[in-house]
Amino acid sequence: MKNLTQLNNRYRDDKVSDGCSIFGVMDTSGASIPADVAIQAIDLMRDRDNGLGGGFAAYGLYPERPEEFAFHVMYTSRQGQRDTEAYLAESFVIAQSEAMEVDPDLIANPPLMQRYFASVRPEKLGVSDEAQYVADKTMHINSHISDSFVFSAGKNMGVFKGVGHPYDIARFFRLEHYSGYIWTAHGRFPTNTPGWWGGAHPFSLLDWTVVHNGEISSYGINKRTLEQYGYICSLQTDTEVVAYAVDLLVRRHQLPMRIAAKVLAAPFWSDAPRMEAVEAQVMEALRITYGGLLLNGPFTVIIAREGEMVGLTDRIRLRPLVVATQGTRVFLSSEESAIRLVSPELDDTWIPIGGQPVISRLGNMPSSDEQRPAIEVPARAD
Repeated sequence: MKNLTQLNNRYRDDKVSDGCSIFGVMDTSGASIPADVAIQAIDLMRDRDNGLGGGFAAYGLYPERPEEFAFHVMYTSRQGQRDTEAYLAESFVIAQSEAMEVDPDLIANPPLMQRYFASVRPEKLGVSDEAQYVADKTMHINSHISDSFVFSAGKNMGVFKGVGHPYDIARFFRLEHYSGYIWTAHGRFPTNTPGWWGGAHPFSLLDWTVVHNGEISSYGINKRTLEQYGYICSLQTDTEVVAYAVDLLVRRHQLPMRIAAKVLAAPFWSDAPRMEAVEAQVMEALRITYGGLLLNGPFTVIIAREGEMVGLTDRIRLRPLVVATQGTRVFLSSEESAIRLVSPELDDTWIPIGGQPVISRLGNMPSSDEQRPAIEVPARAD
């Protein structure tokens, strides 16, 4: 009789794939990219996932309704749908409610998928701004209303995810009908958290989305820190803390993305003597203020929001990230082969230094203090 090693590895393949696949592409001119680019790229890395989670996020998705929040909601019961729709009607003006176009024959027993285009009722805002109001309502539904899960709630963007290989999820949601100027994608290989529809990537809050390869071993302290600021971590997957952390740091506390990256992947204390005095003081202040948001463990993340896509690895780059450019397009991927599949001729390709973010933006998109370049490139590891 064959031993377990032979049964589980019939081809004697000793490759260590480091689990999970991530991919992102952005056209910094704002031109639309068909979904097929992301679908083909992530499917090439199928050996990194095990069919227990796949998903996509796209920006510039609903140009005909740019000022309305697009809620994508999963329901596992009709009662959950009724309760959630009653709650949404109290809080928002629902301009349109529709069943999302899916192919139910591709995946067994999927949740009900509904999409709502909505605007905030002005009389409901009180002391909250619009974004905080929507974030609070999203977390309330996810943590207090049974059988319901809001998996996307931003403007002119959307998340599509579930249990299955990414290619199957793409066909289930019929993504060939969509296009956007940013696409991110994920193929999941869950290790210490369950593979379920709400736990698939991307994770989203408002227009933030995060796909992740690795393990956030600091989840406990990250979760407790975020709860002090009103975030509710209820999704049973460590990646959710990354989405909430960037929302807190960038949207609420107004830190530039490059500074927020120094919180999530902070330099080692041993690096301080080699820094300029001001830089060392900034690092110390960030660690004192936001020490509970430092991400420990091996990770690579692609973070996106309206007009921006960011690639970031842990400080010693224990999970892979490849960056490439071709014309106005910027690519981020677990493997260069996935980029070459959809863009064989590249202008440049490189591996960034661990802990150093690669930030791509819509060309010359203004910030509060400067005109920023279309792609912000740190030093390279190669």
